[in-house]
Amino acid sequence: MTHSLQQEPAPELAQEQIAYRSLMARRSGLALVGIALVCAAAIADLLIGPSFLNVFDVLAALVDADGASDPMTLVIVHDIRLPMTLTGLIVGASLGIGGALMQTILGNPLASPYTLGFSAAAGLGASIAILTGLSLGALSAFSVPLAAFSTASLAALIVLGLAWRRGMSAEIMVLAGIATLFLFQSLQSLVQYMASPEVLQEIVFWVFGSLLKADWISVKVSGSVLIVGMLLIIPDLWRLTALRLGDDRAASLGVKVKPLRFRIFAIVALLTAGAVSFVGTIGFIGLVAPHIARMLVGEDQRLLLPLSGAAGAGIMIGASIASKLIAPGAIVPIGIVTAIIGVPFLFGLILKQRRAYW
Repeated sequence: MTHSLQQEPAPELAQEQIAYRSLMARRSGLALVGIALVCAAAIADLLIGPSFLNVFDVLAALVDADGASDPMTLVIVHDIRLPMTLTGLIVGASLGIGGALMQTILGNPLASPYTLGFSAAAGLGASIAILTGLSLGALSAFSVPLAAFSTASLAALIVLGLAWRRGMSAEIMVLAGIATLFLFQSLQSLVQYMASPEVLQEIVFWVFGSLLKADWISVKVSGSVLIVGMLLIIPDLWRLTALRLGDDRAASLGVKVKPLRFRIFAIVALLTAGAVSFVGTIGFIGLVAPHIARMLVGEDQRLLLPLSGAAGAGIMIGASIASKLIAPGAIVPIGIVTAIIGVPFLFGLILKQRRAYW
């Protein structure tokens, strides 16, 4: 008589598996709730503006663009508000995911695309393009975004070059990023000092950040960059989760830490450049959004990154709504609003956090 060699799992192991599945189900539910709230905020953003629209008109315009909706409503929703809302969602998601990746590979809770100089570099490129009246012929409409994208990429190359020469350690990358931030901020101030009052006003408005520059081109370009970045990240999700255990433990699990850090840093640079090149400098989203996501779902990158993107998109859309309500009839630059919202919110996170996760 043969006996099965398969054994029942130990009671302790079975209980741990049940607890883990319950935890993952709860965290996945939180992630879905967060995404649903962002969708609701996006609808609210479409409703708010100088022209009053009710929710039924907006939904009708979204569902049936060629139907019986009022033509003026269609123009307002499809040509003005929808590109701004979608761009806000894409930019917020890109910065949120970029911030989470930065904090993961550098092990630093203050790391973000903004604090490592990418946004300042984009501002310098845009400022130079505006000051010089840069024109690229058939691509003249893209002169400022391309200049911003180029200088943001240059900042990433500087940080990567310095870090590569010193072994791609997290400490060196943070120091190189901070130095790059101050360098490009100083150069940006020099460009502003040299500009005439009229040009200076245009530069400052761009640097403050605004969704008024958004159109369907920005949606397509920034959205494509976000999709490409997410596809590039997926193969490294478990390696990123292992990296949160520390370089030595990750290496013992077979993770090649230095190439991973190099690769993810390049992806963050791509996401950031694609996000800010059309809308200007946006701060604090890449810093705050990952902390919100981490408090809800922990360090598992399979949930942390999507929820960081959702949190970033939610903050961006919340700032968009606030910018319309602060001064009815005029839209306050969204970069100012994100800073006003972000600083107190970050203070609140620090004060309410009961346990250290770093």
